[in-house]
Amino acid sequence: MTTNLTAKELPKGVGRLLHSSCHVNVQVQRIQMRVSERLPRVVAHADWGVGAAKRWVAVALLGPEGRYRALAPRPVGRDGGVLERLGVPGGDPRGGVVLGFDFPIGLPRRYAELVGIDEFRPALAGFGEGRWAAFYEVAAAREQIGLYRPFYPLTAGVKGERARWHLHQALGLGAGELLRRCDRQGAEALFWTLGGRQVGKAAIDGWRTVLAPALRDPELEVALWPFDGELGELVTPGRVVVAETWPRECYRHLGLSFAPTRDSRHPSKRRQADRRRNAPALLAWAAATGTELAPELAAAIGDGFGAGPGGEDPFDAVAGLLGMVNVLLGRRPEGVPAGDEAVRRVEGWILGMAPSAG
Repeated sequence: MTTNLTAKELPKGVGRLLHSSCHVNVQVQRIQMRVSERLPRVVAHADWGVGAAKRWVAVALLGPEGRYRALAPRPVGRDGGVLERLGVPGGDPRGGVVLGFDFPIGLPRRYAELVGIDEFRPALAGFGEGRWAAFYEVAAAREQIGLYRPFYPLTAGVKGERARWHLHQALGLGAGELLRRCDRQGAEALFWTLGGRQVGKAAIDGWRTVLAPALRDPELEVALWPFDGELGELVTPGRVVVAETWPRECYRHLGLSFAPTRDSRHPSKRRQADRRRNAPALLAWAAATGTELAPELAAAIGDGFGAGPGGEDPFDAVAGLLGMVNVLLGRRPEGVPAGDEAVRRVEGWILGMAPSAG
């Protein structure tokens, strides 16, 4: 709506209100532009399932006005380098890129002590070679488990044939010692590779086919958060920053919930209706942060990401993406516990997780 009234013809007080509103808008725009100076041009989050069909990525691009535009999720590419596979426009890191993966990035501190690892990043380059030649080979039997071949089991076998205590006994570590500090909020142990909650096989694939090659690529400047420093210090034009995420952790930050309701006694993110029930929270977060949702993404959110159970993968890709943007916008701290050198050197941390966790 437009008006041709002059300032003198406006009702008393409205002129001051409009002037004040314009002033506030200008100030908000200035703040957004100052904030955008430290924001990466591209943010991408990959929900990294065990199989290629369950790997989805969602991307957000920073606009010239200092706001992000989130795109619809799509399957992770199978060819090219990490930037091409995750849909970074042109595979170009100029302007800064932050990539999030929901597989573990780091080792349990007690395990690292036993094998003599002081820092995760340089150790990652050696996995699969020398004394670590069998590191990525999942042990098929308990007799094959060892400090340099810690992932187990390869298959489920007959009922009761595979047990966690096999892992504890072979590695000489208790159940709690096989968890990183950030895993103690319900995550599975890194080296256990059986069941719907297992993360070991995703870590193997992610470390071997994504992280290690990216760190070796002479064309990329890659930083691992939090091992290489604080997020705000690492984000810079030309650099790719990699961080660990956990979509379930992001649910709380975004106001998402799969708690039982009168209409859904046993809700699940594998059910379209339960995913759709979280649409208002996602849309409210986007409105509150000024994040633009591409039409295809808005439609997917409203639809609950499709009728099949596989809709949980693009749903988690988007939840993780918005959780990352939430931290980058300063709405939530990155969360690394102060004074815990093992976290910063060996274990790593989940982006946005409260430092009191664990």
